[in-house]
Amino acid sequence: MQRLLLVGVGVTGRPYLAAARRLGVHLHVVETEGQAASLTDHVDRITVCRGMSDEAWYEAVSEAARSARPDGVVAFSEPHVLAAALLTDELGLRGTSLKAAVLSRNKALQRARFSAAGIGQPEFLVAEQLADARGWAAGKVPVVVKPLSSAGSAGVELAADIAAFDEAAARRGGEGKLLVERAVTGPEYSWEALVRQGEVWLANLTAKETTGPPHFVETAHRVAVEVDDEVQAEVSRLGTAVLQAMGVEDGIVHLEFRLTPDGPAVMEAAVRTPGDRLMDLLGMAYGVDWYEMVIRLALGRELPPCPPVLCRTAAYLPSAPPGKVSEVKGLAEVLAHPGVVEAEVNVAPGDAVAPLRSSAGRVGHVLLKAPDTRTLEAALDDVRGALHVVTH
Repeated sequence: MQRLLLVGVGVTGRPYLAAARRLGVHLHVVETEGQAASLTDHVDRITVCRGMSDEAWYEAVSEAARSARPDGVVAFSEPHVLAAALLTDELGLRGTSLKAAVLSRNKALQRARFSAAGIGQPEFLVAEQLADARGWAAGKVPVVVKPLSSAGSAGVELAADIAAFDEAAARRGGEGKLLVERAVTGPEYSWEALVRQGEVWLANLTAKETTGPPHFVETAHRVAVEVDDEVQAEVSRLGTAVLQAMGVEDGIVHLEFRLTPDGPAVMEAAVRTPGDRLMDLLGMAYGVDWYEMVIRLALGRELPPCPPVLCRTAAYLPSAPPGKVSEVKGLAEVLAHPGVVEAEVNVAPGDAVAPLRSSAGRVGHVLLKAPDTRTLEAALDDVRGALHVVTH
């Protein structure tokens, strides 16, 4: 029996557990104490991680490896990729590669690497303190400020002019190093790919909607989006260039970019499970379980024939105005909609809603499935019209 070490599970990583069971592998999980208690009936063994830092995850992974003797290692989310890659490198196992993991964890390193590789991206500067970048930003505004390591738009904000930049510099003076980028415009996409021995086995294009400036929080995804042949070829070239620049070997890649008037501009790339239930949408769209495919890649198992697109899927990620929730409208109607696969609102009357600054501030999700793009868009319109979280 093959042995899999899964680093992190969280909530949306639970399908990895079911996939491992289907594949008949021995499953050893590394998780924090708070999450571990709910996993005991679903895994063979658990090692508890003592913190959330890269260092804490690596400590726990190293401890787990002594007894797990893994044949494969899978990292769930961004905090887990470096620890998992260090272990696969040490043991000579398949993985996305240590180089790719290091670049995934540091957006400034990504910028330097992509610049050297000639990959399109915004002009950028790494600031030891945000105020240090004032002279550079004055000639580039509007600019986007972001942490070197984060996810879900946390800490991302647009400074539209130098006055806004100065305000951000005063407010964020204690954060240390930050990445400052010239703002670029154009439709936003992500490219998800399953990679085997450095080659793309299956790739997908997802169209995104965001709140726009200043925080660009994602509010909708359309998976397996239809684009013309020229755009598709441009995206494929970009994805191949990013894989080569990062040195990706085996696993999953999530690349975010904008299609600007000057060509694709990379926002960021990561070698971990994409968020916002994209893996579930991908599974429905292509008829194969992407969680299982990631495990198969890690263990060197055979993959099924590369599947075509079977249907169109989407996620709607609603938000609400800041205030106290007084009513949730339309959830029952949405759940009854024939195009809705799953819907949930995670706030209730009396709960407080903060201003939306990251993915964590959204108030729920709706997953949709349709046979074609027109039907999917109609279903999205129905959901948007019906579901409202009322605050006061």
